[in-house]
Amino acid sequence: MVHPVKNGKRTRMSFAKVNETATMPNLIEVQLDSYNWFLAEGLHEVFEDINPIQDYTGNLALEFVGYKLDKENIKYTVEQCKERDTTYAAPLKVKVRLRNNETGEIKEQEVFMGDFPLMTEQGTFVINGAERVIVSQLVRSPGVYYNYTIDKTGKKLFSSTVIPNRGAWLEYETDSNDIIYVRIDKTRKLPITVLVRVMMNYGSDAEILEFFGEEERLQATIEKDNTKDKNDALLEIYKRLRPGEPPTVDSAVSLIDSLFFDAKRYDLSRVGRYKFNKKLSVHLRIANQIAAENIVNPTTGEIIVEKGEKIDRETAQEIQDLGINSVDIQVDDRKIRVIGNNFVNISKHVNFDISDLNIRELVHYPTLKEILENYNDEETIKEQIKSNINRLIPKHIIKDDIYATVSYELGLAYGIGYIDDIDHLGNRRLRSVGELLQNQFRIGLSRMERVVKERMTIQDQDIITPQALINIRPVVAAIKEFFGSSQLSQFMDQTNPLAELTHKRRLSALGPGGLTRERAGFEVRD
Repeated sequence: MVHPVKNGKRTRMSFAKVNETATMPNLIEVQLDSYNWFLAEGLHEVFEDINPIQDYTGNLALEFVGYKLDKENIKYTVEQCKERDTTYAAPLKVKVRLRNNETGEIKEQEVFMGDFPLMTEQGTFVINGAERVIVSQLVRSPGVYYNYTIDKTGKKLFSSTVIPNRGAWLEYETDSNDIIYVRIDKTRKLPITVLVRVMMNYGSDAEILEFFGEEERLQATIEKDNTKDKNDALLEIYKRLRPGEPPTVDSAVSLIDSLFFDAKRYDLSRVGRYKFNKKLSVHLRIANQIAAENIVNPTTGEIIVEKGEKIDRETAQEIQDLGINSVDIQVDDRKIRVIGNNFVNISKHVNFDISDLNIRELVHYPTLKEILENYNDEETIKEQIKSNINRLIPKHIIKDDIYATVSYELGLAYGIGYIDDIDHLGNRRLRSVGELLQNQFRIGLSRMERVVKERMTIQDQDIITPQALINIRPVVAAIKEFFGSSQLSQFMDQTNPLAELTHKRRLSALGPGGLTRERAGFEVRD
């Protein structure tokens, strides 16, 4: 029986005797959905990250309030663009607000930010008359990865890499003398205790050993470390990262803050925060281990697990959700301290419905505790949670994350925790067209930010306008460069319709933030 079959937007007549059991999937959905996400949310995120641009005195502030792609005023259709060798694009208009904090004056203007290439219904872009495809990129997922090598004597030397979505990497490695080193942003290595001292209140040897527990490799590292307190450690890190500049404690503090704790410079992304919380949680490491001390509920004082008892999975999860971040366990007559990154399930700490807050991730316990201690009624707590969302679910790494990564590294030698396979596809992720465009747009905006700050200081503050401050050239150039010369922007394979389809669904490990052809080893090629 002839019957109609819906195939994407088209309806076709089927003469098959057997009815279709499954609907035909949209095979270029990845491209279309990713680009639509970029227009709806990706651009908004970039503007939010850069808001507000302030001059060096903090008097003038420039904010991007809203944006729209003016699809009504597209110059040429796709076919006309191919004929005329032009780009199929729509003007991007951004609403900009300039505030003078001294006088309280506010000026608003709609600023043209260049023509932005549009994706066709087929998932391609028409750039200078030629159809191009943006290939999705396969990259290492942000997270914490542990591994080991075996030296000549057969000893396991553990190492670790802390990878953000954007920002400075941290790499830990152990040498054959049991000294643990850290490399900050691929510079020369330092004893790991130097980094730990910087994060602590005083950074003394006693404070480190009291926090992490008496551990042989930690003691060996402390002996190797020439710094003795927080200020020494700050100066040592500054000398390594900025050789040739005169080191001061204040400049070292601002350098560390900008490297790790500034959301503009350091970004884990939602995937990264989820993977950090999963890897560094206490409950996965203490499950099925023997408690070395009584584990006590901090609120009621009740003993949850007695000394010498085995901790089962449910109890381990309960311990973490109570906000207990440090647990001593017994491994072969040794007492090992396991430290997590202090994230808990928010629903275990509030007695009202939080579905309207749209929080699906774990939250930072000290921040949550502070809110719950200072406020009592439901509405105020909800408002505080909303206003402190970036502290509860930080986009950047925090001190508790760094402590937990060090604790994990120390525990691996005793069989606590597990090693990661870096080539496993669970440790990789796709950057599709929307995210690649977002990264490129962010580069353009950060270049523009410098120009805006310079113009703010030069121009007369009374007659200054948003239009006069903004130079769109860096943004336009960044987008043009991406579509014109990026390794991931390729001429579409038009041999036949199937070749087109496979090209749009192709994955590449090359490109910015990925591999280079020269560096790709045999493992990758296999």
